[in-house]
Amino acid sequence: MSIAPSTEPAVVGGPSLPQRRELVTEIPGPRSRALHARKSAAVASGVGVTLPVYVEAAGGGVVRDVDGNTLIDFGSGIAVTGVGNAAPAVAEAVQRQAAAFTHTCFTITGYAGYVEVAEALNALTPGDFDKRTALFNSGAEAVENAVKIARHHTGKQAVVAFDHAYHGRTNLTMALTAKSMPYKSGFGPFAPEVYRAPLSYPYRDGGLSGAEAAARAISVIEKQVGADNLAALIVEPIQGEGGFIVPAPGFLPALLAWARANDVVFIADEVQTGFARTGAMFASEHEGIEPDLIVTAKGIAGGLPLSAVTGRAEIMDSAHPGGLGGTYTGNPLACAAALATIETYRRDDLAERARELETLFRGRLNALRTADPRIGDVRGRGAMMAIELVDPAAGAPDAALTGRVAAAAHAAGLILLTCGTYGNVIRFLPPLVISDELAREGLDVLRDSLAAS
Repeated sequence: MSIAPSTEPAVVGGPSLPQRRELVTEIPGPRSRALHARKSAAVASGVGVTLPVYVEAAGGGVVRDVDGNTLIDFGSGIAVTGVGNAAPAVAEAVQRQAAAFTHTCFTITGYAGYVEVAEALNALTPGDFDKRTALFNSGAEAVENAVKIARHHTGKQAVVAFDHAYHGRTNLTMALTAKSMPYKSGFGPFAPEVYRAPLSYPYRDGGLSGAEAAARAISVIEKQVGADNLAALIVEPIQGEGGFIVPAPGFLPALLAWARANDVVFIADEVQTGFARTGAMFASEHEGIEPDLIVTAKGIAGGLPLSAVTGRAEIMDSAHPGGLGGTYTGNPLACAAALATIETYRRDDLAERARELETLFRGRLNALRTADPRIGDVRGRGAMMAIELVDPAAGAPDAALTGRVAAAAHAAGLILLTCGTYGNVIRFLPPLVISDELAREGLDVLRDSLAAS
């Protein structure tokens, strides 16, 4: 099956793409539907597509599909394109590197880009102490290596993750992840010596303070695992797939203090929260914590696959030479993209831009909540905001409503993502370079989608 070539002129992506929502066909349009039929015949059915429009160009705050529809982007490829799609500095850096060389394998013959990214992360991540960095390809791969490093350093095996956590789709990270469908169901058995503790979830915690929630979690850990057996705690400072849950103030510092007192490595999974997304370069900064190890990916390289583990030198250096690495880890193209991306965050002060977007989104979302009791909670930080949709009578999660709102928004030209253990959270992850005008229009679409659902 094939699609006739487009008669439209070539479309330029990046910031040159007109920044407006424009629908010329239904969503998805005929070309996207044809491509989706080809996808179904060629791609494993386990690889789902949330919104089956097929992209021709993207940039700024919009995505243009093969039918000529331009959609507002409230997803950023799941918090990846914070600096915008095809950001000029990133595209130029990748082009220069591709013309020089595309691969050598850093563990065979090194190159400056890897070292420069490591230096940048050592300087940028929280903590004024000697650090080391190792680069990988994906968030899950980096999480898995952080656990490896913590186990090797401590000589202990157990790892504690938290309720509602999401850490990836590899075998070990599926064990760390809380939600069964679609991430874990049928894929076991999973890696052993992984345990779970309760998270601070202010909307559903019955008024527990951060210190009280931490004491509850620590009690579970001490009784069910034991500090003498525990290599690491791993926690998302703001949960991602689990529902954009922001722990109550004091929860994370109390866990960190307990970990330090008990020779337990504290790992912050900042795959989704990192790189200006929450209004600080890293979400750990909001609570003033300095993780022993910090895991980054997604927003690190403007859309190219790259991840990292950065942390205390004595922990990172505990692994023997050859114990860390991989064929593609720290690929030179991804390193070039990362350096340009990090410089763009700094130069354009995109952390401040995330704080501006929080003001815009929080104001509009709280106004919607006042008018619509089905919005049980508005939460998040920076350009990482969410609403939790509930049955207003009982406060029970309403996943069906969430699905209807998302579908209506998609049909109206807004890319919107859902999440949460109960499937009842709508999350907002716009590119940090989106204009206020586009953001407001997207929120108008959300308002109308709620009203129609």
